[in-house]
Amino acid sequence: MSLKTMIFRMMCRHSDNARDKGLTVPEGVECFCDIRYGKDKKYGLLDIYRPKNITGPLPTIVSFHGGGWIYGTKETYRFYCMSLAEQGFAVVDPSYRLAPKHRFPAAFEDINEVFRFVLKNADKYGFDTDALFGVGDSSGATGMAAYAAVLTCPELAGNFPVKPPKGLRLRALGLNCGTYTAKGRADFYINTLPKNNADKVLELLHTTDHITADYPPCFLMTAVDDFMKDQQKPMEDALKAKGVRYVSKIYGDENNRLGHVFHCNVRDKNAAAANSEQLDLFRSFLR
Repeated sequence: MSLKTMIFRMMCRHSDNARDKGLTVPEGVECFCDIRYGKDKKYGLLDIYRPKNITGPLPTIVSFHGGGWIYGTKETYRFYCMSLAEQGFAVVDPSYRLAPKHRFPAAFEDINEVFRFVLKNADKYGFDTDALFGVGDSSGATGMAAYAAVLTCPELAGNFPVKPPKGLRLRALGLNCGTYTAKGRADFYINTLPKNNADKVLELLHTTDHITADYPPCFLMTAVDDFMKDQQKPMEDALKAKGVRYVSKIYGDENNRLGHVFHCNVRDKNAAAANSEQLDLFRSFLR
């Protein structure tokens, strides 16, 4: 592992620990923790959060966490995911194998196994498989966006090294502070690119080229001081060109300088408002 990767992980961990310091499990949330979905002993685990005292199948959100492909676990995102569960959803919060030790397509293989787990264990944990949603932030938004393209673009599916489980359909996506163009942007993907065929992988992850009319509706979120905010417009244009429903929001203003993945801070009223709006789009598919 490079010194740069070690420093990045240390800085992210310090920031996230400060963000979540003192938080506890909300009284209204039921937790199922450290459930194995994959073969990797360290990363092949997920947590499930559900609102208490609600029986039967619930609309279900699968989270693809961010961290530049090299940082993050389910624990990093637990309070964010619990906040979604408080609002009436079952939420699946997985870890996945991290680069640079585990390079593309490792993260996609793992998220694919997470969805396979959801379909297989729907009755056990009360997942409504007709109301599945995906959320992701930063590299997780990049990953979730690309995975949804594999589900809906036959040409991409034929070339992608991951084959989704039969019958999987995502009703909508929450793509937060992500990047959706990969060609010519090897710097963003450098940690996860394989040693060979890097250009081919960048083509596969250039999601704006793979949007079809069957792509899931999207809630796109960024912020005024998000260093990835310029990526939202290309995704908007690609969705619009294919007639895919979307909502696009840039949060904050000159007096409220919100930054990258601000929505993960559950103490922040801006995050609460943004996440609620995103879930409103999801709920519109439940009526």
